[in-house]
Amino acid sequence: MNFRQLDLNLLRVLVAIYQTRSVTAAGKMLALSQPATSNALARLRYFFEDELFLRTPHGLIPTSVCEHVAPAVANELRSLEALVSGREAFDPMHSHVEWRVSLSDLGEMTFLPTLAAALHVEAPHARLTNVSVLASDVAAALEAREIDFSIGILHPKRRGIQADVLFHEPYVAISAPDWLPSAGHQGKTLTPSELASASLAVAAPTATFHDSVRDMLARLKLDHRIVVRALHYGALPEIVMNSRMLAIVPTTYARNAKDRYGFKVWTLPDPPYYDVRLIWHANTARDPSLQWVRALVRRLFAQPAPSKRGAGRTRRERAGASPAIPGK
Repeated sequence: MNFRQLDLNLLRVLVAIYQTRSVTAAGKMLALSQPATSNALARLRYFFEDELFLRTPHGLIPTSVCEHVAPAVANELRSLEALVSGREAFDPMHSHVEWRVSLSDLGEMTFLPTLAAALHVEAPHARLTNVSVLASDVAAALEAREIDFSIGILHPKRRGIQADVLFHEPYVAISAPDWLPSAGHQGKTLTPSELASASLAVAAPTATFHDSVRDMLARLKLDHRIVVRALHYGALPEIVMNSRMLAIVPTTYARNAKDRYGFKVWTLPDPPYYDVRLIWHANTARDPSLQWVRALVRRLFAQPAPSKRGAGRTRRERAGASPAIPGK
């Protein structure tokens, strides 16, 4: 048998006869005449060098060769039809799909627990893997299908990348609960002079240290007040709880960690903002399973845009320049 000599349309006839156990019924299913269907069966028998179906008083019965081939061909035809039509329904409760996401260390702390909990309930057999990808390589990794989507401070310009802004987030400061910037201070907002008198801790890897924080500190001439540059956010709560330092962190991180550590949260003067985006490549836009998981991400994390004019943008963005996006 030479597969290249097989007319693939004949395989549809094979499956139809296998399902109906009748040449006539198979022809009606495929909109073929009975002679055309009989001729197709003859050609299939010649190719497989097997009778494929035997006549009995109760109709056609498949041979052992047919029993081996027909069900596998039927499955492949269903998969091919779904692939071509793009209409295959995704069943999250029964699918064993594996998704690959790229999250930074901060993104993993912020998004992964909530996402994992939702998947455990809504897609219990699915698997999710966080793949380590440099922010500068995320677009290429999406295009190559090395990852399926990414969430973070990302705004890649590569052709084919699609994105949704999930939320706009300001940075805040955190401190030990008994720390006060000055005697008699009222409220939860720090003044520039109060911030200038504090010792600061920041998380400074390029994957998570957004330019807007550096811009704010430079604008207020506070670079010299940074005494600790951590590689990751995880150490900052312990640092502030055991010192008189302030740490500058995203609002979501502060909100998620506040109850665990008991630190105090302060609003910064003219706080820097950034956009958190869900990004994917156009080559997966119609993939049913990825459409489903992207919708889940939006449902879990998307927030309304701030109503205040200019909110959600850094000073650089409000001035009309493109934001620098070093990390995710």
